[in-house]
Amino acid sequence: MTRIRGIDFTSAPSRRKPLTVAEGEIDRDVLRIRDLRCLTSFGEFDDALKEQGPWIAGIDFPFGQPRRLIEDLKWPRESWLDYVACVRSMGKDRFERAIKDYTKGRRDGDKEHKRRIDRITGGISPMKLHFQPVGKMFFQGAPRIAASGASIVPCAPCESDRVIVEAYPAQAVKTLLGKKPGYKHDAKRKQTDEHTEARRRIVSILPDGRCRERYGLTVELNRADRERLIDDAAGDLLDAVLCALQAAWASGQPSYGVPDECDPLEGWIVDPLG
Repeated sequence: MTRIRGIDFTSAPSRRKPLTVAEGEIDRDVLRIRDLRCLTSFGEFDDALKEQGPWIAGIDFPFGQPRRLIEDLKWPRESWLDYVACVRSMGKDRFERAIKDYTKGRRDGDKEHKRRIDRITGGISPMKLHFQPVGKMFFQGAPRIAASGASIVPCAPCESDRVIVEAYPAQAVKTLLGKKPGYKHDAKRKQTDEHTEARRRIVSILPDGRCRERYGLTVELNRADRERLIDDAAGDLLDAVLCALQAAWASGQPSYGVPDECDPLEGWIVDPLG
């Protein structure tokens, strides 16, 4: 039986801010979450990616950069693996400096480009280095999944029975609810009863018909794990479960739900986009 994983990523894992993992399996049309755990270092993350398959993991960070940036900076364009290797060889400081130098002096609205999938989902640019630093997440995450030997869909597919797809829990919430309510605190906002109630509402939808209607399956959690998702003010555990939901949906779709016209240099978020 294929295991399903959802991983909420961070560019600097620690005990205070770990990577969160939801793991389960599909039984007919039910995704049963068996385990919720935390990874406090990139070493643990790398080890998890090399665990024996078959499994499919949905991970929440941008796997690629916009093609326009890749072309303008003259990074290798032959394959995703080539330009990710180039980025890795630059090191963190040179990579961030290259992004900052590129955006400097550009007119507003033309500083941080988006991938096609970011425009569809309303996601932020994978170039962003501050506030929601997904650019830093790309730098830390893309070389690691590239080195794992797993099949990276659609960026670098191969014959491995370990499959990694890009997830985006905010899109899962929009697919389920038609909008994205504030369900977690951030650096500028304190936790409120409204955040808690939003998490409770999302968790309540996972086992019911609305989830099945959108994703073709429901999510089963035990009572203790449901309460953990509701009580987690950061929303990281809930995000990991939503990543697992998207991975589970992708596992049953042709080409993992990625359209033929997708640019493999940019990557794609797996979701029915309803």
